[in-house]
Amino acid sequence: MSVEINENNIESLGEGIQDLSRPLKQRYRDLFTLKNIGGKIAIDSIVACITTDPSALFKHECAYVLGQMQNSYALPALIKTLSDPNQDVIVRHEAGEAIGAIGEQTPEVIAALTEHLKSEHVEISETCQIALDLLEWKNKDPSKQENLTGSADYKSVDPAPPSVENDINKLREILLDEKLSLFERYRAMFALRNIGSSDAVLALADGLKCSSALYRHEIAYILGQMQHEAASKQLAANLMDLSEHAMVRHECAEALGAIATEDCMNVLKKYATDKEQMVKESCEVALDMGEYHSSDQFQYADGLS
Repeated sequence: MSVEINENNIESLGEGIQDLSRPLKQRYRDLFTLKNIGGKIAIDSIVACITTDPSALFKHECAYVLGQMQNSYALPALIKTLSDPNQDVIVRHEAGEAIGAIGEQTPEVIAALTEHLKSEHVEISETCQIALDLLEWKNKDPSKQENLTGSADYKSVDPAPPSVENDINKLREILLDEKLSLFERYRAMFALRNIGSSDAVLALADGLKCSSALYRHEIAYILGQMQHEAASKQLAANLMDLSEHAMVRHECAEALGAIATEDCMNVLKKYATDKEQMVKESCEVALDMGEYHSSDQFQYADGLS
């Protein structure tokens, strides 16, 4: 039975994502429902969470959702989040990526992204460079833009368009070449995702050992989108590595929840009590995602970030 979407329902969902007494997994589901509904009321509720929520994981997911909604109404809040030194690095990174996803090339957007190219946090400076590269790419020839997913299988708005190259070996070389710009390597990354074969998955998994934590986390995100168990051992290895950056471990956990094999779920159960709060919460959400993925009630649509 369908539920009528009206202002009261949207406000109720907004209150639900802000209710800290509710389990995180339930708030996640309502967050993605608001993403699919869209509009200013939904955006205001999501922004409120970024401002007040104690969970860096949930706040970063809120920023991701705002980017996916592609509504310029969210830009002032995202710029404020990117510039807020009191926010966790992963939240600020996601705000920067969301600004690029919305794609508005206003002076305020360009100024904010350019300012944070000098951030002391490499994850933020790299994110802002990729976002600026994306805006420049989009501005070159609007009439001939490639789709930012390049495949009907993925509905996410990506931080880079897929490369036009389709040879897996060549794409792998680009993916792993740390002399190239991250934007160019991201393009190879999304091209491999869209190819989708086992060989493409294994090529992507090799990138989980590259030097940039931002890059490793994006690869883990893509492997979660692909839901291909050929990458499960590599993802589990990064999750189990206690010296790995928390933003990478969190993304590996959520990717394992998307793949959702018995082995993946067992690894997630083991790390659901991890000392790193972001990893602990990611494992909890990923376990819920895995259970929903195996049912007909799956609600996470285009995946988590």
